[in-house]
Amino acid sequence: MKKGIIVKALSGFFYVETEDGKIIECRARGKFRLEEKTPLVGDYVYIDNISDNTGTLAEILPRKNSFIRPPVANLDMMVIVASGTVPVTTPYLIDRIVAVAELRNCEPVICINKIDLDPGDELFDIYSATDIKTIRTSAKTGLGMDELSAVTAGKICAFTGNSGVGKSSILNALKPDFRLSTGEVSKKLGRGRHTTRHVELFSLDNGAKVADTPGFSSFNFDRDDELKPEELKFGFREFAPYLDTCRFRDCAHVKERGCSVINAVSEGKIKSSRHSSYVMMYEAAQEAEKNKYK
Repeated sequence: MKKGIIVKALSGFFYVETEDGKIIECRARGKFRLEEKTPLVGDYVYIDNISDNTGTLAEILPRKNSFIRPPVANLDMMVIVASGTVPVTTPYLIDRIVAVAELRNCEPVICINKIDLDPGDELFDIYSATDIKTIRTSAKTGLGMDELSAVTAGKICAFTGNSGVGKSSILNALKPDFRLSTGEVSKKLGRGRHTTRHVELFSLDNGAKVADTPGFSSFNFDRDDELKPEELKFGFREFAPYLDTCRFRDCAHVKERGCSVINAVSEGKIKSSRHSSYVMMYEAAQEAEKNKYK
């Protein structure tokens, strides 16, 4: 048996990069289907029955984390690509992805792309006020690419964000021989066409493995990525200094009297857009829990 990492999943085949750098095309054993366990890109695995660069996926090693959208495992970092121009990324979308990353033990990084067209000052103001790493880039001019490369060095990363913000263009700029397809943004719709059809890990010269993934086209997450109301506060790291100083121990940090988080928002210590996203997500999570029992 050989150990490796799944670097591509496509049409029921899993492509495993072994420790000696070979790519082995594998089918998964039937036991995974019986156990309702789906192999994911990023999974560390053992494979056997290797012959002519084909084999069988025999065992999936324990995961650091896993995600449904994007469908990857063992991420060290999630790079959330955003834009201040067509398409304009809303803070709510960013905050939703950030919270999922934080609660899955994955470092979020905000990458504001297309700054050759718009500097994205509003988004930069929001996230540079937190300690979430925030980078401004232009895939077209190369601005910020050195910084992005340094941040992702040696990490397993996913690049995600709403369609049309330039995920594939960024990867092409980081490593031109990717030659990933890019789609023009529809001026009528203000969003991009989905040009990425599967999840795949690519190796960078800095030792990183990065995933180009289908973008988020809506705010609907799969069931496994639903956020519980009581855990949501831990997805907003700037809330941490205030969580234990509220007037009421069971404070939801939504509209309660004596809430230290709300006071911090009023004093400008927490950005109001971040708290607004939290409230929207908290109420949605509450509603989702109620619907489970109907």
